[in-house]
Amino acid sequence: MQEFKNKTVFITGAAKGQGRGVALAFAKEGANIIAFDLGEKLCYPAYNRSCSGDLCTLKEDVEALGAQIEIFAGDVRHADDIMAAVDAGIKRFGTIDVLFNNAGICAYGLSWELSEDEWDTMMDINLKGTWLVSKYVVPHMIEQKSGVIINNSSIGGLRGMNRLSHYAASKFGMIGLTKSQAIELAPYGIRSVSIPPTGVDTPMNDGLAEMEGATAIEIATRSAGNLIPVPWIEVEDVANSVLFLASDKARFITGSQFVLDAGLLTR
Repeated sequence: MQEFKNKTVFITGAAKGQGRGVALAFAKEGANIIAFDLGEKLCYPAYNRSCSGDLCTLKEDVEALGAQIEIFAGDVRHADDIMAAVDAGIKRFGTIDVLFNNAGICAYGLSWELSEDEWDTMMDINLKGTWLVSKYVVPHMIEQKSGVIINNSSIGGLRGMNRLSHYAASKFGMIGLTKSQAIELAPYGIRSVSIPPTGVDTPMNDGLAEMEGATAIEIATRSAGNLIPVPWIEVEDVANSVLFLASDKARFITGSQFVLDAGLLTR
């Protein structure tokens, strides 16, 4: 039985990493996918090498699973891009039942050495982007009186991180947004939950390692501190958690942080 048959899921940062894994997991469960990703290289962080081909590959893989998908190359910082994707998705599928706010960047830098542009870019993509996408999806959820928003935060949003002050601040902000959404949207039958994972095995690790002149596994092993002795968790761990949180099995979970930290915060 496909648990999300005839449901529609809007995913940002869908072309690679966690977003891609979540899109494929929902597709296997029969969901329609609205996949939104920048599809081009960012100036900051310089290691980001996204391209439009990533979205096309995702489309092929989702359709191979028998699911339907709409792909959109757009920027979570730009309202016009978001509105176009939301409107087209609604026109084709009729509803948006789940929103996975996943688009995000990460880069190193001491707080007093960051440029204003680096700070603003981090905040605009990670935090403003989460708010802006929600802003245009939520009215449709209110109209249908149902929906689930899952915001992909970080353990950095619960404890702070060395040389990642702008990243941690954006992720703290996402958790505050999640809690506020839960309060505002509960009367409409809409839930909002955040996922703060420890490090996840995605291409982002290779980019961060490149900045440090090391390998991804070296960086992860050195910095993880997970209580369960693994350098990182897998994309499938995030995807399985998102599927659970989006399902009726989690119908009373809202405003919470579903922590996937391999025991890091306990340590």
